Amino acid sequence: MKILVTERIADKGIEVLKKSGMTVDVELGIERQRLLDIIKDYDAIVIRSVTKVNEELYKHARNLKVVGRAGNGVDNIDMEGATKRGIIVVNTPESNVVSAAEHSIGLLIASARNIPQANAHIKNRNWDRSKFRGEELLGKTLGIVGLGRIGSLVATRMQSFGMKVIAYDPYITDQRFENFGVEKMETLEDLMKRSDFISVHTPKTEETFGMIGEKEFKIAKKGVRVVNAARGGIINEEALVKAIKDGIVASAGIDVLVDEPNTTSPLLDLDNVVITPHLGADTVEAQDKVGVTIANEVVNALSGNMVPNAVNMPTLQRKELEDIKGYLKLGETLGKIYHQLEKDAIEKVEVNYAGAVAKLGTSTITLAILKGIFEPILKERVNYVNARLIAKNRGIKVIESKQAENGNYNNLIKVNIITKDKTFTVAGTVFNKNDIRVVDVNGFQFDVAPTPYMLVANNVDRPGMIGQIGTLLGVSKINIATMQVSRNVQGEQAMMFLTVDSEVSQETLDLIGNVEGILKINFLKL
Repeated sequence: MKILVTERIADKGIEVLKKSGMTVDVELGIERQRLLDIIKDYDAIVIRSVTKVNEELYKHARNLKVVGRAGNGVDNIDMEGATKRGIIVVNTPESNVVSAAEHSIGLLIASARNIPQANAHIKNRNWDRSKFRGEELLGKTLGIVGLGRIGSLVATRMQSFGMKVIAYDPYITDQRFENFGVEKMETLEDLMKRSDFISVHTPKTEETFGMIGEKEFKIAKKGVRVVNAARGGIINEEALVKAIKDGIVASAGIDVLVDEPNTTSPLLDLDNVVITPHLGADTVEAQDKVGVTIANEVVNALSGNMVPNAVNMPTLQRKELEDIKGYLKLGETLGKIYHQLEKDAIEKVEVNYAGAVAKLGTSTITLAILKGIFEPILKERVNYVNARLIAKNRGIKVIESKQAENGNYNNLIKVNIITKDKTFTVAGTVFNKNDIRVVDVNGFQFDVAPTPYMLVANNVDRPGMIGQIGTLLGVSKINIATMQVSRNVQGEQAMMFLTVDSEVSQETLDLIGNVEGILKINFLKL
């Protein structure tokens, strides 16, 4: 595996990449044409905010499997193109949150107390305090736009200053507002009307770009102070300049600009605006954490492990990931069984989660099932990123359902794979977090611990069938590890599951298939 690093990350992160045993090339500030020429040789690329990972690059990156963004945003990455190709995009959303929150608070205090202006004044050998009279935070109302990771950190810290904190975030549950002691605003307009200070903490999307503009400032409290250390353009810069000149906004603390790194913003000309060059995550601690975290994420993704910070798939906390690892393995196994036993085109996949598993991150487990279903039949890369998109493009409906209890097992995953003419059912359970079992195939009950090589036989339920299969495998020098037989009605049909130590040749399968009473024989490679 080869990893290309095109923008600076902490030396500790580079060390992690190199210790993984993978080849690591560092080309900081690489020219675009050279990047396009060499990207075909790399399995992963590590970037920050400058390198554009877009359709142009994807067309050259035939081996690319992982894009690692050292930082929080992914504005410079074409997510749709990555997902379509099964390229995992990972970032480091938790690594710099404390630094970003602290910088937001620093800007808020600096702009409220005119600290940078007073510093410049006295260093010019002047002494006139009257120019820099500020405003206390105690008892004031702070309006937070976006109560996510950073917004919630700012909320808790500013409450210790004696501020009343309100917030607007339509995508956050009421319970989260209650947990942080923050009053929920139903609309952005409500927040603008009540806030003495406003701090923005949303990602930049089509919905949030320019969300605070001239209309919002017109209804804001006169003398409001504004902070933006999130993304340039969330607050319309021209509207903010006008609001400052009109006396609506008393001051602003800005860390991000819409056209950065170009220094053309009209905000730069105003004395009561404190501006820093996107320093929110620029602390020693944050950069070390970002570098090490993105390195570990990239290595884990290339190694085929689940990564908690994959952007284009469901996000899992590390504790959640530990809880569902066994279920992910089970889900993938259940999915792989289908196309190795059946050939019919799938129209619908129904997944039922029962018992303890129903309380976990089932959407990710469903991705594991879909990955297992498609991997045996598709040549292109199939993973957790593009599995659901593949299902959609093939016209396959995917339905999840949950129930609190299952009579026979503490947890059960049951998959119904529906084709034009029939329904194939396979189910499994997990013991002790990682001990997976297949317990049902089309109504035949088992307790099979899956192995890499397995044989599944459908046969007439009569004496001698087990012996004949065992004899033929022995002649072919195939060692049987375990064998289980299940039947529904005596004398009708039975199903055998055999785990074996090596691959079974087509010649041996043909020998077994020709035995009288054998209805079907399949070799499973898991």
